Amino acid sequence: MRIPRSSGILLHPTSLPGLYGTGDIGDVSLHLIDWMVVAGQKFWQVLPLTPTGYGNSPYMGLSAFAGNPMLVGFEPLVAKGWLSESDFVPAPNFPRGRVDYPVVIPYRLERLRRAANRFFARPDGTELSDFEAFCREQRSWLDDFCLFQALNEHFKGVEWTRWEEDCAQRKPKALARVRRELAAEVRIWKFVQWQFYRQWARVKNYAHERGIKIVGDIPIFVAHHSADVWSHPELFYLDKNGSPKVVAGVPPDYFSETGQRWGNPIYRWSRIEEDGFRWWIDRFRSAFTLFDVARIDHFRGFAGYWEIPAAEKTAVRGRWVKGPYDKFFKEVQKKLGKLPIIAEDLGVITPDVVRLRDQFEFPGMKVLQFAFAEGPANPFLPHRYEHHCVVYTGTHDNNTTRGWFATATEREKAFIRKYCHTDGKEIHLDLMRVASRSVADLSVFPFQDVLGLGTEGRMNLPGTVFGNWEWRFSWDQVGPEHALMMYEIAALNGRTDPDRLDLPPYPTEKQTP
Repeated sequence: MRIPRSSGILLHPTSLPGLYGTGDIGDVSLHLIDWMVVAGQKFWQVLPLTPTGYGNSPYMGLSAFAGNPMLVGFEPLVAKGWLSESDFVPAPNFPRGRVDYPVVIPYRLERLRRAANRFFARPDGTELSDFEAFCREQRSWLDDFCLFQALNEHFKGVEWTRWEEDCAQRKPKALARVRRELAAEVRIWKFVQWQFYRQWARVKNYAHERGIKIVGDIPIFVAHHSADVWSHPELFYLDKNGSPKVVAGVPPDYFSETGQRWGNPIYRWSRIEEDGFRWWIDRFRSAFTLFDVARIDHFRGFAGYWEIPAAEKTAVRGRWVKGPYDKFFKEVQKKLGKLPIIAEDLGVITPDVVRLRDQFEFPGMKVLQFAFAEGPANPFLPHRYEHHCVVYTGTHDNNTTRGWFATATEREKAFIRKYCHTDGKEIHLDLMRVASRSVADLSVFPFQDVLGLGTEGRMNLPGTVFGNWEWRFSWDQVGPEHALMMYEIAALNGRTDPDRLDLPPYPTEKQTP
């Protein structure tokens, strides 16, 4: 897959402004797209949109298929009459610059419940037909997810292995009983998913009409406490009680000297292959209804993954295990065609990972913050790029560019100043210009770098659990100069239509003296 030379931003919807404690996929997302048009950006990249679990991480989702209820916008629900202005009074004193999850989650869930109950109390015929059609079309994952959520509420959010044993082990009689007992709760969760998918389709269509595409994110692993593991335990290495025998992570690296113990259960790839990789094919099919392009997080796990005994507290004691490699992608492409995928090929990358990426023509990632520690031979330096890649100043796992530069070694700073021809006072702009001038097909910038923020704008610190995924901006931080600056960088480097640049017209014919 080749991406036309272009530019984009990395910004998760939770980081958008809004009145109700977190950004969402309501009207504020449409406003962002309008801003992107002015700024000459062609791609909006988001983090996983799935319901978050432990630590509020989008990479520890409760489902690989469902949408995050916290992202459902309230304006469309008000427009339908399912919510009214009185439902938002009194409102908590939400902080402007971050998401206060312990306050936001119950507040927003309560309003979603009100909207669902009003819909079902007085259903409009057309809307009800649309809801029922959605439930039929998404039945393969929706029924299990909504029952999982209803049971999750019933058992107060404890790990599913600690639920009533017959429910945890999915005994048919127990499931039939709880489906009857929790039918009203299950129906509410189906309503929420219907609204998420409907609202995201509106955002995606709005973006397409304005020449903007969406880059989504597919984490390779899923959380243990998820509808996926509960409903498909045979696909994972679990003990007889359903607990993981081994878990995922990465060995010691740039981010952590003890590695990262993510805790996700490991796939039983031999079993998945016996079924023709059906669960994964369904997952890709679902993802590409939501996104135009998908970034696979931890792509190297398909070549080989770091397996950690579940009893280990860190990732130091693990081992490399061979993944499904090319037979997986061959089967997926046989069913779905050529995949518009960006391979997150960061970390410990071995030749087999590169061969797998190149065999299927997936563009890899370059991160400028990794480029200046090893001299001119560093593969993350722009003069080393091939066209078929995506360059970032940083990702959700990095500090902001200004925050990173402030803590760089003096040797790194000296190299950066010489390489970028800068004094470092506006290092975020310097690196954005360097990235945009590169031959990489796509350049993507975290919105924190667009705003020139320091460490206060960091989204995630790998290896830590709490205090992440909270950053938000407000529109009063964004002036006309930010859109104009982004447009100019993109236009000067052939990444958007240059007609709006204030330059003398270029001659259309050869001029003679």
